[in-house]
Amino acid sequence: MKRNSFLTITLGLLASVVPVQQANAAIALDRTRVVFDGGNKSVSLNVSNQNTQLPYLAQAWLEDENGKKITSPLVVLPPVQRIEAGKPSQVKIQALPEAKQLPQDRETLFYFNLREIPPKSEKPNTLQIALQTRVKLFYRPQAIMQGVEVLTKPWQENLTLSKQGDKYQLNNPTPYYVTVVDASNKKEGKSAPGFEPLMVPPKGQVNLSVSAGALGNTPVLTYINDYGGRPQLVFSCAGNSCQVVPEKNRG
Repeated sequence: MKRNSFLTITLGLLASVVPVQQANAAIALDRTRVVFDGGNKSVSLNVSNQNTQLPYLAQAWLEDENGKKITSPLVVLPPVQRIEAGKPSQVKIQALPEAKQLPQDRETLFYFNLREIPPKSEKPNTLQIALQTRVKLFYRPQAIMQGVEVLTKPWQENLTLSKQGDKYQLNNPTPYYVTVVDASNKKEGKSAPGFEPLMVPPKGQVNLSVSAGALGNTPVLTYINDYGGRPQLVFSCAGNSCQVVPEKNRG
């Protein structure tokens, strides 16, 4: 999740201001990712104003996978709202009829953005900086949404690794996006130096940024699930191919 925020700073003190990312957002979102069930017409997100003294405006919008603002096939309601000090509210993401034209055999990626707008400062010579939250939104068609409910194991356990030269290629045969945030050569081991988080699209492949040698024959990948949790996948390799060891079979 990416964060930026609105912070009031006196111009004369700008030279000694701490980095913006250390600031706390006033407008908070209740999740780090959104899964839109294609069988529903909308999904509601809880937002709140963490500032107990001042009201804030909350501006929300959607972007496609390339970061371009969109108003279809999904739309955010309301796009702007006032949230009183210390109070909760909601934002609704609604599917338009055009949503039926999205692929129905795999997820589609969007981004949900939430920006806070503070009340105008009464102090002269002040600078206000916007803090913004950006999270992934996965439109999950009804057909594969139902499949998730009956799975006996996480679909991420279907991922495989194949050695391509001095790299491992991560293969995703599922209709879902998978975000991998860490890699090591053993369970609970240290992160492999130089590893960069990645997201594998449905039915897609992505090369890991570290060498195969750094991960050895028992690579461990950490992914983010629907709830923001970070389970680990332990692989066992034979030759150039690696399969996930089911959790029930791990020693």
